[in-house]
Amino acid sequence: EFVPFLKRWVESARRHHLKVWFRGNWSNWEGWFGRERKMTFDEHTRKTVEFIKKHPELFENGDAFTGCPECENGAQGDPRMTGKVDEYRKFLIAQHVESEKAFREIGKTVNTSLMSMNKDVADLVMDEATAKGVGGFVTIDHYVGEAKRVARDVNQLAEKTKARVVLGEFGAPIPDLNGEMTEEQQAEWIDEALADLQKSQHLYGLSYWVNKGGSTAIWNDNNTPK
Repeated sequence: EFVPFLKRWVESARRHHLKVWFRGNWSNWEGWFGRERKMTFDEHTRKTVEFIKKHPELFENGDAFTGCPECENGAQGDPRMTGKVDEYRKFLIAQHVESEKAFREIGKTVNTSLMSMNKDVADLVMDEATAKGVGGFVTIDHYVGEAKRVARDVNQLAEKTKARVVLGEFGAPIPDLNGEMTEEQQAEWIDEALADLQKSQHLYGLSYWVNKGGSTAIWNDNNTPK
């Protein structure tokens, strides 16, 4: 029942000549929309491949696809808590490899390497071999108190994994981390973070989170910019 809405969003993006980064998941993985939180790693990969093959009309060359964003929140548990680090690594690699294969079969070139996760999870599971296994990228959803820490953490992770780093999410203020900010203080924090990131040789891409509707918003709810 979610596909008609996904198609509407994709069609709107295409009308504006945009590529799409698909970041979605199965409701059973995290227990969304009243679904039972119950799914194995193998089932997740199989169903994701089936979805890609069933809906080729959603995708274009140049899109990106993350079939399990922040996967540590799902039915198989956080590897920091479960200790199943090797099993988790194998799952991430399988998601990348099998999804990439499915896109080849439908004739689309889509980046399946952006396996977004919490920075603490990346520190644990993303070694050099795993980063290479998922296509040479490490993608983190990363919120911090100090603006300068964003670039430092990107560089540290890249040096450890020998991979390109993507910020799947970042922004401020998060009240628990940054306290309350005026619009001017928020602008200063973002400017400082971006100035340091601009100097990084390791950052491949970034996604600011969010445009509106959250504490980190840079647009007001009436669509005027802060």
